[in-house]
Amino acid sequence: MIPASALHVIDRMRNACFDGMRLVSDDQPVHLRVDERPSGGPPAIWLHSKETDLAWIMVNISERDWSRLAYQFGHELGHVTANSWRADAKPGGPSQWLEEALVEAFSLRGLSLLADSWSRDPPFRDDSGFGAAVAVYRQNIVQRYGKLAIQQGNPKEPGTWFRQHRAVLEAEPGLNRFAQVASLSILTEYERAPGAMEALGALNRWPGRSSIPLENYFDAWLGSCRELQAAADLPLRLRILLGLS
Repeated sequence: MIPASALHVIDRMRNACFDGMRLVSDDQPVHLRVDERPSGGPPAIWLHSKETDLAWIMVNISERDWSRLAYQFGHELGHVTANSWRADAKPGGPSQWLEEALVEAFSLRGLSLLADSWSRDPPFRDDSGFGAAVAVYRQNIVQRYGKLAIQQGNPKEPGTWFRQHRAVLEAEPGLNRFAQVASLSILTEYERAPGAMEALGALNRWPGRSSIPLENYFDAWLGSCRELQAAADLPLRLRILLGLS
């Protein structure tokens, strides 16, 4: 990977992800470091204990695979935005799936805006056509998740879907197949009201983080929004959709 070129893509994706969104967190890093995992493995936040003001993002991409770089970086940047970057931010617990779905939607929205901006103002000379490739990359992910939604019953009411699959949803780690489906509903909320995304910065500012039950997670999230004077529309809306209000 060419560092200078990769930096262009990372910078453009960061701007796309934060477009129309206010960053409200009081615990954000001063610096971002992005490394390619030399031995492979999935993208991740490296929960290091070296520089306490540095968020360390690991990606796994091939040379000039800009769409994949933007996508992986966007997802991990979502975790940073959600205050999951310090050494004590180990993921897990019954509510981790929600953060995964939130940051996946964060990246998918960013990819859409990146595709548009790349077509209008490419970061590399005579490369405006690659904006369409970014859009196709994103659409392939959305379509794959849409097929999963059909397999899971594709309910019109998210609350029904949640009740049917809650046990497995909370037991499987990471961005599991149910969290992937949930990210599509969250993406719709982001596109409907981008300003509501600022509530991501109020996540995980309480003891226990995602290890607490989802009902308590929403209560803590709403309390954190009040502390930061952040819009609480997103947690309120998602709690209603999942039938937990």
